[in-house]
Amino acid sequence: MSDAAPQAMSEAEYLRTERESPYKREYVGGFVYPLHAQAGASGEHVRISGRIMATLLPDADRLGCRLYQSDMQLYVPAASSYFYPDVMLVCGGEQPGRYFETSPCLLVEVLSGSTAHNDRRHKHAVYTAIPTLQTYLIVSQDERYVVEYQRGAEGWPMREHRGEGQVEIPCLGRSLSLDEMYRGVL
Repeated sequence: MSDAAPQAMSEAEYLRTERESPYKREYVGGFVYPLHAQAGASGEHVRISGRIMATLLPDADRLGCRLYQSDMQLYVPAASSYFYPDVMLVCGGEQPGRYFETSPCLLVEVLSGSTAHNDRRHKHAVYTAIPTLQTYLIVSQDERYVVEYQRGAEGWPMREHRGEGQVEIPCLGRSLSLDEMYRGVL
């Protein structure tokens, strides 16, 4: 979500108008937030999310999972919300809608100045309430820094990785290193 003032709207109106909107918008509990990143995400942002996607794609294909980069919506019914994660991985089940998924096992948000607060706080709260989610990554585009949340018996412990390290992607049975995420970028 961005810092723009939210616009009140019904879910039905949002869904009716989103496909024709000149820019992407996220819908959160009755309010619409335009995503200004659509007007020009940084090269680092795009390359990092692309690297993550390219690295995970062979394993996702092998396991019959669906992997998306930024244009597929995540619908969270319990929060009456629709988001556009930078990377989303869904393993198992049928796609519930043509334009959205509801059961991700991995979500990745690449931070930008206008979304950092929401990715760390609001989206974290909504995302970690999704029953199928196993891993949530918040990835910096300005330095080699990743915040990793993994579902565990005690909740969602946080691990920070600076410079190097790797995160587990349980639904693919593999890890993802910072070198893989940032190759050619930082």
